[in-house]
Amino acid sequence: MFTKFSQLKKSHRLVATLLIAIGIISFWRGAWGLQDVYLFPGNLPLSYTISTVLGLVVIVVSHHTLD
Repeated sequence: MFTKFSQLKKSHRLVATLLIAIGIISFWRGAWGLQDVYLFPGNLPLSYTISTVLGLVVIVVSHHTLD
């Protein structure tokens, strides 16, 4: 797939990169919005803390499985 991407013209690579970036940002915006609605909606500090801790646990566990 990367070889196909590198064969595109420079202007087409820029457009593809921008579309991918918009897709990633939109996904994370939606994920954060769902967490705001469903993960302790009445207590934002607790929701943020749980989300941060859960994210750190996922990072640590995935790091150990990748090694």
